[in-house]
Amino acid sequence: MPRVSVLLPVRDAGPVLNECLSSLQAQTLTDLEVVAVDDGSSDGSTERLSALAALDPRCRLLRTPAQGLPAALNAAAAAARSPLLARMDADDIAHPQRLALQVEFLDAHPEIAVVGCRVRLTGSVAAGNQGMRDYLAWQNQLLDHQAMARDLFVESPLVHPSVIMRAEALTALGGYRAFEGPEDYDLWLRAFEAGYGFAKLPQVLLDWRDSERRLTRCDSRYAPERFRALKIEVLGRRYLRGGRPVAVWGAGPIGKGWARALQASGHSVCGFVEVDRRKIGRRIGGTPVLGLAEVPQLSGCLHLAAVGQPGARSRIREVAAGLGLVDGVDLLAVA
Repeated sequence: MPRVSVLLPVRDAGPVLNECLSSLQAQTLTDLEVVAVDDGSSDGSTERLSALAALDPRCRLLRTPAQGLPAALNAAAAAARSPLLARMDADDIAHPQRLALQVEFLDAHPEIAVVGCRVRLTGSVAAGNQGMRDYLAWQNQLLDHQAMARDLFVESPLVHPSVIMRAEALTALGGYRAFEGPEDYDLWLRAFEAGYGFAKLPQVLLDWRDSERRLTRCDSRYAPERFRALKIEVLGRRYLRGGRPVAVWGAGPIGKGWARALQASGHSVCGFVEVDRRKIGRRIGGTPVLGLAEVPQLSGCLHLAAVGQPGARSRIREVAAGLGLVDGVDLLAVA
């Protein structure tokens, strides 16, 4: 039994696949297997994987019709022999000590089910992608379970191909879910909901390639609306049961988008909370815009900090705490 099984879904990865495979062969932890699932490639990726499997018995190749990423990941997980499952994408590069350090951490922390690492953004379009750079800077700051749980409804707190997870946890969660939304963020939400422990190593151990072909750019399942719909689905199960109303902090584009989506899902929005005096007293789509002095009348609401400006979430948390709202119970940050 290998110490770790690497789940590697591949579809038309092109020449970047060679760099990915070379980085796995160069791992300081050599007791590993790569479970590569060729998900209907037609560009020569199949031949590259076959050649590696013929030379290195640690590489196992599964060939399937083009079924999509969740199905490919579930097929790889079902074939994996290790109780530890590492994720890797075919266009990324693992630093030599990545698997060794993550396995060592999981061995020392049996209470943790999922461990990631800090990530560096690379690729031809990375320099011009400010949104992706901002996301990476944000998620690289979330190093422990509490930090990730606190910002869980902002964005995915882990870069998917940077993690190792326990196979028993993935099995208990029912594997990856195939639906019109992001399968990785969905898995993390379900894992947090089930009480599994998360962590992130402070070392940068993965080069994450940004390209025009990235699924977040070209697949509707990763559109911002799909992330928000998934967040609302989980909020409905955990925080909004029994018809609990919502107060949205911020009447800008993010807050308005959240209010519309919540109302479309059947949830009640009792008000917007604003500090901009020009907005206080108005109504947006029939919903009143209130000032901080009126927050006490919103007793029982779930307060959502729906702002995107740098530093705004921390300021809202400070003000809300002064008003008696408990972070993680009465107040959640969203984006």
